[in-house]
Amino acid sequence: MKVIADLHIHSPYSRAVSKEMTLENLNTWARMKGITVMGTGDFTHPAWIKEIKTKLEPAEEGLYKLKGVDSPTRFLLTVEISSIYSKGGKTRRVHSLVFVPSVESAEKINGALGWQGNIKSDGRPILGLGAKELAKTVWDIDARAMVVPAHAWTPWFSVFGSMSGFNSLEECYDEYARYIYAIETGLSSDPAMNWRWSKLDTIALVSNSDSHSLQRIGREANVFDTVLSYDGIMDAIKSHDPKKFLFTVEFFPEEGKYHYDGHRNCDFSCGPEETAKLKKICPKCGKPMTVGVMYRVDELADRPIGGKPATIIPFKSMVPLDEIIASAFGLGTASKRVKEEYRAMIEKIGSEFSILIDASRTDLERATSAEIAEGIMRVREGRLQIDPGYDGEYGHVTIFGDAERRAVSPQTSLF
Repeated sequence: MKVIADLHIHSPYSRAVSKEMTLENLNTWARMKGITVMGTGDFTHPAWIKEIKTKLEPAEEGLYKLKGVDSPTRFLLTVEISSIYSKGGKTRRVHSLVFVPSVESAEKINGALGWQGNIKSDGRPILGLGAKELAKTVWDIDARAMVVPAHAWTPWFSVFGSMSGFNSLEECYDEYARYIYAIETGLSSDPAMNWRWSKLDTIALVSNSDSHSLQRIGREANVFDTVLSYDGIMDAIKSHDPKKFLFTVEFFPEEGKYHYDGHRNCDFSCGPEETAKLKKICPKCGKPMTVGVMYRVDELADRPIGGKPATIIPFKSMVPLDEIIASAFGLGTASKRVKEEYRAMIEKIGSEFSILIDASRTDLERATSAEIAEGIMRVREGRLQIDPGYDGEYGHVTIFGDAERRAVSPQTSLF
């Protein structure tokens, strides 16, 4: 069956996360988005694992559902862990995702990690345990667990990051690298960028939202054709088979917070070629720039732009529906009118993924305004402008200019 999975989110027990990220709300929003399987996030936090045990019950093998609720939404136990440690004479900061098939395994991992650091302080705990040692600890407890380097190219906290990362999986995980079956591309890179590096040819490229709010779950996701179960999903990832792992849903990478290089405080950004000319030094303050994902991919890539391996998992680049509606109306995503139109479209057509990926233009025009339908088509076709994000600032997406908006819907001025 078709399974859409978002396996990286955070609970209210993580820093800078909405208090609305409850299991009940995640269940509701997953249905609106069209997500089949949600990661729970944060299972190492004592209060969150208690809620998981209290509010969820076993469903299909290795998956859970809300107790006493007739809902198609399933939950898979996940957590992101931050490792800060020294290796190879450098301080490393690597974030890892851990997926497990049962509450029992999660609790055993919590017991083992509790001796390595404070897992109570944050939903995404910070440990002095190296990425390799973390993986070994997890696999010693449950061989079915999967460890995935999170947002693998992010400058500060990732396996390949420009500030503290490694130049290969082997350099990070040594003899255990062969058990790393996937990496998470992160918001600032997409599969096409990763295809340029042949060392990743056999590694699955997964995409998840890393969401801190309900509205942003599913902004990146994975689409499988597999049995609805923990092992079914893990096998689809490991298989690297386009018949099982159908495609990923991606941010346009330029919209991510670390696509370009630069200094937020200096209001300066640039692409890799300019960064190289500047020798990574900010021309405004004279200090080293935050080197982003595009530059780092260029450093490690052994294929030109457009190069790719023989077997690939396709992807579709999308902009969240509320952003498209907001652009069409010339409003912010938090406005009442945008929220009302979002809900109305869900009621008329179905889930957000159905609207963004599957609905025909005719169906869209029957359900909403001409400018919103046009905006969705422009995103599908990549007809949009993005000012790339850098140094922690999201990129800015422009689907319509003011003049274009008036041209698409001349009657807009009447309202």
